[in-house]
Amino acid sequence: MAERVEIKVPDIGDFTDVPVIEVLVSAGDTVEADQSLITLESDKATMEVPSPSAGTIVELRVSLDDTVSEGDVVAVLEPAEQAEADGDDAGEGEGEPERDADEPSGGEEDSSADQPQDRKALDQDNSGARGSSSRAETSAPDTGQRQSPPVTTGAQTTDPGRVPYASPAIRRFARELGVDLSRVRGTGRKSRILREDVTAFVKSVMSGSAPAAAPGLEVAPPPKVDFSKFGETERQELSRINKISSRVLHRNWVTIPHVTHNDLADVTELEAFRKANKEQAAEQGYKLTPLVFLIKATVAALKEFPRFNASLDAGGEHLVMKKYFHIGIAVDTPDGLVVPVLRDCDQKSPAELAKELVDVSAKAREGKLSPKQLQGGCFSISSLGGIGGTSFSPIINAPEVAILGVSRSRMEPVWDGKAFEPRLLMPLSVSYDHRVIDGAAAARFTRFLAEYLEDEDHLEL
Repeated sequence: MAERVEIKVPDIGDFTDVPVIEVLVSAGDTVEADQSLITLESDKATMEVPSPSAGTIVELRVSLDDTVSEGDVVAVLEPAEQAEADGDDAGEGEGEPERDADEPSGGEEDSSADQPQDRKALDQDNSGARGSSSRAETSAPDTGQRQSPPVTTGAQTTDPGRVPYASPAIRRFARELGVDLSRVRGTGRKSRILREDVTAFVKSVMSGSAPAAAPGLEVAPPPKVDFSKFGETERQELSRINKISSRVLHRNWVTIPHVTHNDLADVTELEAFRKANKEQAAEQGYKLTPLVFLIKATVAALKEFPRFNASLDAGGEHLVMKKYFHIGIAVDTPDGLVVPVLRDCDQKSPAELAKELVDVSAKAREGKLSPKQLQGGCFSISSLGGIGGTSFSPIINAPEVAILGVSRSRMEPVWDGKAFEPRLLMPLSVSYDHRVIDGAAAARFTRFLAEYLEDEDHLEL
């Protein structure tokens, strides 16, 4: 049987009488090498005292809230028999290179070079390394055990303003359960997060009383700044739409891997057709804009590329393929951005879409849209063509997987093989969810859109 080993508090710096805030094992427990036994907490750091080797805890000499200092015995370990055997066989394993015939076969000087050295001895004067090593061998048990250094986390290595206040053992426990500790309220001393706090949080999420965290990036809070010290300020409350849309846009931006593909559509003929029929449309009570042709082109593209007319299910492992074509249109209102949905766009003519677009846009600006008119979209279009710009990255309106952004058309010289011709080019920007759509598919989708808009055969009311 291997000789029992006293596990002592290693070098913890200048701290004394450090409180024991967690006892992670009991007498009789079997432990692995480097498994944490107790957790200490000083004013500046949290430290775990690990086991130097595998074995059984035969005696535990500290309790919760005790105070300890460097060198105090916290537990007595009976090393595993295998550990002793491994120590006796050092230098004879399969992985050891063969010794030359004239080398010593196993004297004390040789074996000392292979034994792990005491961590504290290593911290002393480097010029006396050999002497320190010898002293460590003399004081260490014959089993070749080592005293592991404490595992430290604290203000000296992390930013306490961002790191939840919890011991490494609790962090490990939280990771196993998939819990974000920044969302857990600690009930321990100085608001420390305890095991019971993590367990209570998991139960609250399972019961629905606490919202589960959405997958995505952990975003640091914005800095708190007193802007009045730089000059005169005025405080304005966000509108209800601003408050709602800001949360939704932030969620969509950080949880969806966005990529934006840009292309140009030659809309010279489309614009000529629109102008030629503008008066006729006005007589029938609607305004003929490029947007209605974009809606029809989008429906055609969704039919050609059905993956763009889909949504990820809640588990993120299946696509819900939609057989309907409801298009959301971003509308700029005095209170903020809203996206009413035009339903069954595949079954409506450009004239019908134009009339409906006038109606929903007016309701959006007056704040009279019904909840149904804001739901069920498959794909959204955000057009800034009436304002300006050359391109932008629209944010996907989850649970949709793509969105089309349209910037202002402009005349540019285009080479037709013989000469440069002035052509009206419309910038198209398609943002897509890279979990669902590949770059090549996005390029084909956007090019299909452009070619559909360029085809005069699709110009009808």
